[in-house]
Amino acid sequence: MDKQDDPTEDSEHVLIALDQISQTIDVMNRIVARLRNHVEQQDTGKQADLKAEMRSDRVLH
Repeated sequence: MDKQDDPTEDSEHVLIALDQISQTIDVMNRIVARLRNHVEQQDTGKQADLKAEMRSDRVLH
């Protein structure tokens, strides 16, 4: 039997590929979480700036 036709080897290749895909997804999830955190921090900073500008003791012209 040809080594390329060996079902055991095919299964190993599939499992290796699935493991690599899983690792890639994990990395991408961490990147998305970091980006989300970054955007949320920027939003929080902008909201604080807006609140400072909208103080009741300030006169807006």
